[in-house]
Amino acid sequence: MKIALLGYGKMGKVIERIALERGHEIVLKKSSANSFDGLETADAAIDFSIPDAAVENISQALNLGIPVVSGTTGWLEQYHNIAKLCEEKNGAFIYGSNFSLGVNIFFELNSHLAKMMRTLNQYKVSMEEIHHTQKLDAPSGTAISLAKDIIAESDYAGWAIETPKPEDIFIDVKRIENVPGTHVVTYESEIDSIEIKHTAHNREGFALGAVIAAEWLAGKTGIYTMKDVLGL
Repeated sequence: MKIALLGYGKMGKVIERIALERGHEIVLKKSSANSFDGLETADAAIDFSIPDAAVENISQALNLGIPVVSGTTGWLEQYHNIAKLCEEKNGAFIYGSNFSLGVNIFFELNSHLAKMMRTLNQYKVSMEEIHHTQKLDAPSGTAISLAKDIIAESDYAGWAIETPKPEDIFIDVKRIENVPGTHVVTYESEIDSIEIKHTAHNREGFALGAVIAAEWLAGKTGIYTMKDVLGL
């Protein structure tokens, strides 16, 4: 399969290596310094860029009829426009705040735990997310996804990274050198605490999941999530 990399930073380089190991060909390594030449030959595109570039990257691919997998976070205020474009072009698109297979299992655990805790009002939920100092958005897209899944199963109305209201889930954001990603969800009462945690040891899991998603998406039309890819 021919893959275009839209974004060629640290994640792009790991995705390239894994894609090559799985027998794929890289037809474009898009950065701010080069053009989209070669994108038109791709069977799928993988966008791991920056928030300011993501919408243009995804749009360029969809306009060419190229299925797109995007793991860039921080641009979702324009998600509706991308979904509309995908439908207009009869294209294929997957957005994931995190493509790690382990994190997607963690998402399911988080939702299930939130359902179990729905009526136990003595527990207050909070979250912690830790990433490397180069991460541009805060909180992480993964943390936002976790918070939204809890909100869907509870009386919480939103989330906050500072001065939370009683109806908000507090997300403690930390930036520490060389941390690929750690997410913790804690339910705490006066009596005890319940905690679930996912720790990424490197970028391999994110990259592998993105390549698997691109393999799955090639030849399809529609808007999907990693739940579809993994059959969760």
